[in-house]
Amino acid sequence: MRLWAAVGVALVAAALGAGIAVVVAHETGADDATTVTREAVPLPSTVPTRSVPRAAFDPAALYAGRADGVVTIYANLGADGSSQGSGFVVDEDGLVLTNAHVITNVSESRSSAVRGASAVYVEFSDGDRVRADIVGWDLFSDVGVVRVSASDHRLSPVPLGNSSTVRVGEPVAAIGSPFGQQTSLSVGVVSATGRSIDSLTSGFAVANAIQLDAPINRGSSGGPLFDAAGRVIGINAQIESTSGTAEGVGFAIPINVAQRSLDQLVRTGRVRYAYIGIRTQDVTPGIARTFDLGAERGALVMRVDEGTPAARAGLRGGTKTEIYNGLDITLGGDLIVAIGKSPVTSTDDVSRIVSTQLLPGQTVTFTVLRGGTRRTTVDVTLGERPSGR
Repeated sequence: MRLWAAVGVALVAAALGAGIAVVVAHETGADDATTVTREAVPLPSTVPTRSVPRAAFDPAALYAGRADGVVTIYANLGADGSSQGSGFVVDEDGLVLTNAHVITNVSESRSSAVRGASAVYVEFSDGDRVRADIVGWDLFSDVGVVRVSASDHRLSPVPLGNSSTVRVGEPVAAIGSPFGQQTSLSVGVVSATGRSIDSLTSGFAVANAIQLDAPINRGSSGGPLFDAAGRVIGINAQIESTSGTAEGVGFAIPINVAQRSLDQLVRTGRVRYAYIGIRTQDVTPGIARTFDLGAERGALVMRVDEGTPAARAGLRGGTKTEIYNGLDITLGGDLIVAIGKSPVTSTDDVSRIVSTQLLPGQTVTFTVLRGGTRRTTVDVTLGERPSGR
């Protein structure tokens, strides 16, 4: 987690019926162009997930080759109403990826147990609608999975890409059903990567989110974000807006995160995340020099929660607060500079490494600076992230 500062901006679920604009807390701290060929590259029916040369961006060809794999999702939420979102077919067995807030009542029932929709229907681009079964959902990453029968409709799975290779400035295309307008295309560019965004469905942040300027609106939730080669690199999930409509800042869940959720939901019906139990804030060169922290970058431990893996391992939280250029800096705690063999330069690195690379039960070495200059290691046996929202 990070240092929190309230701002008057709403993060809005891009799902009609399940999306209500709410003012949330936004995190402060450091944020974590593409060369194209002149000759257009035709979209093959199946694109490998390994790295391939960057393709020329042809939105018309991309739409023609991928729209049949994008679906509209309708969910009956019982007493909580209904929801309409988007999704996309990922295999010949009928698995469909979407957002958790499309197929559950999580957006409407913050204080009660999360329930899946009593009925889910998938509508294909030709207008044919079929019944779908819920496989499961991951509230921490806002990923949902449903399944349709391959015998009910011809399936056109879309290929999944690699979100770790996404670059700022590369062109992208979003296909979904904004405001119920089925199979609509919008285009833009990746405007930032590595964002840590507040989840609409849990109290934890989503690591490595992709920021885009392609317009997405309510009803777009769960739809695919494609790169120029027609591979899915993210699931369109939310917009940051003062009006509740698209204003050029949208966010997609990275497909690598979604694939992790998909694999665990299909195998076990639930998704597990590692947990340490600390709150940190970014260290910049200016902060490091002013307070003699011993490293120009890292994640400074503000607080260690009682009874957590971090507390049992002996990680230390802050003891006093100082002001630096208008920022409250909590000093006296450990400065994390590495987790295992991965360097840590920011709070986002801690969230990304723990949530995407590690599993509950693992013991991992945290390298910290303690007291400004003393470098030490702390072995932390990771717990499982609590399910509270």
